[in-house]
Amino acid sequence: MKRLLDVLFSLSGLTLLSPLIIYSAIRVKMDTTGNVFYKQKRVGKNGKEFYLYKFRTMHANSDKVDLLTYGGDDPRITPFGSFLRKYKLDELPQLFNVLRGDMSIVGPRPEVKRYTDLYTAEQRKVLNVRPGITDIASITFIDENNLLAAQPDPEKYYIEQVMPEKIRLNQSFISSPTLFNYLRIIALTIKKIATR
Repeated sequence: MKRLLDVLFSLSGLTLLSPLIIYSAIRVKMDTTGNVFYKQKRVGKNGKEFYLYKFRTMHANSDKVDLLTYGGDDPRITPFGSFLRKYKLDELPQLFNVLRGDMSIVGPRPEVKRYTDLYTAEQRKVLNVRPGITDIASITFIDENNLLAAQPDPEKYYIEQVMPEKIRLNQSFISSPTLFNYLRIIALTIKKIATR
């Protein structure tokens, strides 16, 4: 049932939002030189790696400087990229990831291998399910970049504080992957973004 809803929602999203997707792609291309899409290897279900797609919001090769972003004024972020990030529109290409079966609409956000390698045996249970575009942790940490920017050692804080809390929050959906929770998280995500 969840997979059927994933396909229906992703197809509907790609159809209804196609003007916005096309406009965003054009603006990203006009903003700076480089590819429209940014792809990065993430760890998915059962530890299998896949390429996650986003609209590029940073200058080309910015991820070679740091994997995390800090605050809204990170100089690597392009002007239009800042807008895309604020309303989470940079995540729209992941609807293609959902269609491919790499991701679900709802599920734990996939991490890069550098961070999943640090998981404890208990934390690795989060890899037993398909990762998602949104989850409770994404809603709770919607301003994660600003939180990290305020830390003296952002990556250490992310690894020791944020990452474990995200996994803990996601256990609620993993332990009860009901249709109600699936729809509730989608509704909460839309509400959170709409009120930013």
